[in-house]
Amino acid sequence: MTHTCFNVEINDHIAHVRMIRPERANSMIPEFWHELPAIINQLSEGDEARVIVLSAEGRHFCSGMDLSVFAGDNDISVPGTSSHISRHRASFRTTALNLQRSFTSLEESRLPVLCAIQGACIGGGIDMVSATDLRYATTDAFFSIQEINIGMTADVGTLQRMPKLIPEGIVRELAYTGRNMPASEAKERGFVNEVYADQDEMTDAVFAIAKEIASKSPMAIWGTKQTLNYGRDHSVADGLEYIATWNAAMFDPDDMAEAFTAQSEKRDPEFPEHKRFRKGI
Repeated sequence: MTHTCFNVEINDHIAHVRMIRPERANSMIPEFWHELPAIINQLSEGDEARVIVLSAEGRHFCSGMDLSVFAGDNDISVPGTSSHISRHRASFRTTALNLQRSFTSLEESRLPVLCAIQGACIGGGIDMVSATDLRYATTDAFFSIQEINIGMTADVGTLQRMPKLIPEGIVRELAYTGRNMPASEAKERGFVNEVYADQDEMTDAVFAIAKEIASKSPMAIWGTKQTLNYGRDHSVADGLEYIATWNAAMFDPDDMAEAFTAQSEKRDPEFPEHKRFRKGI
């Protein structure tokens, strides 16, 4: 399925969501902000995919937000903004909240989201990958909190999510200076899981990891993601209470039985598609 900014393919329970505007370094135009959450939510509510791989065509992963997003003639920014400063500020705030929700869809999806990053990942690109589960990069990849270089504060998730992933002092340095963080440093800091020589090697490795994830119980993967996200934002005591309640409500004995049976029979487990994931079921 092809959109303005994305192509989506599903094979072997792996959804490949690929950005397809390499001629503009996959900048985030207005259509991007509508298409991304719609795609992610549709995959999460369906039963065909069990994991998502997010990648990009071309030399660069993402050059960040396109300035057309803030133009008054698109339906992300609030139309009819007057010259009155308070109304202009309210419009800007509403636009920022709309953009934030696009990336929150990645975090809230029941499916793990793996990112394959090459070349530049700057500005909104960091906002996006910080909301995913796992990040992988090529040796030529680099990351920049570019907003400071154009006189603004990053406002779509980087400053909230990145300090949960790497030391806060490093985030502050990147955010204050706007310098490039190369892939080698990103791995050293723990922002990316692994670095690969080139895009082909990275893609093969990421899909191998996605295949392994897709082979697990979808219910158990969902519970694991939910529990990790909850634990990140709460105390250990709250997290323990949460998983006890989650398993009491969502634990699937059929999946566990299938996992044990498959191990004893030395075969791959065959888990159901779990159509109950769909909203309203």
